[in-house]
Amino acid sequence: MLKRSPSLTDQAKAHIKELILDGKFEDGRIPSESDLANELGVSRTTIRDALSRLEIEGTVYRKQGAGTFVNRPGLQIKSRLDEIWSYEAVLEAHGYRPFVELLDVRRERPSGAIREILDMTPDEEVTVIEKLFSEDSEPVIYTQNHIPSRIVNQEIDEEQLTIPIYDFVEVCCQQSLNYYLSEVVPIAADEELAKLLNVKINTPMLALEETGYNDDNEPILWALSIFRDDLVRFRMIRRTT
Repeated sequence: MLKRSPSLTDQAKAHIKELILDGKFEDGRIPSESDLANELGVSRTTIRDALSRLEIEGTVYRKQGAGTFVNRPGLQIKSRLDEIWSYEAVLEAHGYRPFVELLDVRRERPSGAIREILDMTPDEEVTVIEKLFSEDSEPVIYTQNHIPSRIVNQEIDEEQLTIPIYDFVEVCCQQSLNYYLSEVVPIAADEELAKLLNVKINTPMLALEETGYNDDNEPILWALSIFRDDLVRFRMIRRTT
């Protein structure tokens, strides 16, 4: 029987997807909404909503009059750009065993561009958290998070600094990260970045520049994430309608 927190739809979606990934539907056909509802102890509406979400993300597809089926090409999507994932979860989805290293935490005056994005005054500082995510000893992702220092609890410890950033802002800033406005930026590795990520200088890299907003639609962090695209790939399904 499923619990009520998180939402029943989210739990049903996660449970069905786990069954799919475990190969429980050998012929690729998903059981009926009624059968799934009885198995999980939820309503057919909950199952219908869960399947709709799985269809949107490309995990299943529906054939009129035939039922719902596993979309095997969609299973190639290991992590999604349109959802907020922890980078530990991204690495696990790619079959890696993640390790997180805190590189630095400091307070500084932000650049003019970041100050404008975060709607800060010229005399305010940001708390910068730099981390490196590795698979065993191989570095995969480098991140910077810039958070206005006025909202950061000054009693933070090293363990809190290594948790996913959406958990950090909730625990240490009493804020909720509602969504990111993200931009994909191609960059070339400079000497420092090449050393951090164990690549050659000028290696092309994929980067995300992101502004995080709280429930009041206020910017609460600016983030830079740089990926080894030989180790992590993002896929998506694009539709005509």
